[in-house]
Amino acid sequence: MNPSTIMGYAALATGQPLELFTYTLPKLEDYEVRVAITHCGLCFTDIQAIDDFYHITKFPFVPGHEIVGYVSEVGKTVSELKEGDRVGIGWQGRACMKCEWCLRGEVNLCQDIVRTAAWTPYGGFSSSIAVNSGFAYRLPNGMPSEVAAVLMCAGITVFTPLRTYSCSPSVRIGIIGVGGLGHLAIQFAKAFGYEVTAISSSPGKKEEALALGADQFIVAGDEGAMRKVEYYFDLLLCTAHGEIDWESMLEILKKKGKLILVGFPEMTLRPIDLVAHQLSISGSFLGTPGDMREMLFFAQTHDIQPMIELMPMARINKAIERLKENKARYRIVLVNDPKDK
Repeated sequence: MNPSTIMGYAALATGQPLELFTYTLPKLEDYEVRVAITHCGLCFTDIQAIDDFYHITKFPFVPGHEIVGYVSEVGKTVSELKEGDRVGIGWQGRACMKCEWCLRGEVNLCQDIVRTAAWTPYGGFSSSIAVNSGFAYRLPNGMPSEVAAVLMCAGITVFTPLRTYSCSPSVRIGIIGVGGLGHLAIQFAKAFGYEVTAISSSPGKKEEALALGADQFIVAGDEGAMRKVEYYFDLLLCTAHGEIDWESMLEILKKKGKLILVGFPEMTLRPIDLVAHQLSISGSFLGTPGDMREMLFFAQTHDIQPMIELMPMARINKAIERLKENKARYRIVLVNDPKDK
């Protein structure tokens, strides 16, 4: 392949399977690094973007934002990274650095968030990507690349709210959903020293959740089990998507408890408990570069291990199919064939 050409997999229209797609190597800005991609995790957010769930997708669209690879080129003003460094890149690949949030250091809340995504203009299901060097993170020695790939999005997504909203080891945390995000949230929460309860609509996940570190497991549809934990949790972290019985979830929160959303579940609820019990609902979006570095160190120190299926990048559509059918256990990471670079 011509060295000035990138090979990737793109959706050419809304909801379409990905097709082999080649494009010209983008110009490298002075503050950017170019990364030769070895691994890229598949996130449900990629599927939603292919379906234009967010109404921001521009086609042809190359998804992928759980990226690991090696720096192949550095811009003129980049000093913190060099060619050959192994780095990870998450959902955010840049920031405007001008809005009030960037000026406050909360770059994950950048006002120009649509254009900050690593998949702008093209993402990680490809052979190469260019991002702002501040969003390419040198990875800990000894951390497998497939593990790092998952942590770049799923890891930071659950780590940040668990650290932010939980202030003491006596906190009782309920993790709603035992899936791609939930199975990591259980491990992180346990490593923080909290009492952890896994809440799932799938009874068959009980033994796995307990093995991951949960102190107890509750089936979401079991009215008797839910009644036993009324007013029990300080914090509920919702990692699931789809339909959830929100009224029953609010009933198991302590007064002044918090419900944190890290995904995009359907949400309809009556506000009675929300008001009467002074509950709060909040979202949590990624984390700052400092959060990302802290998360990687924490995960390495506490041996946080995502459950991973490895597949060749060329089987991306099969991977998407497995994730849509809820067959992935629990994260799929695509691996580039070196011959394709």
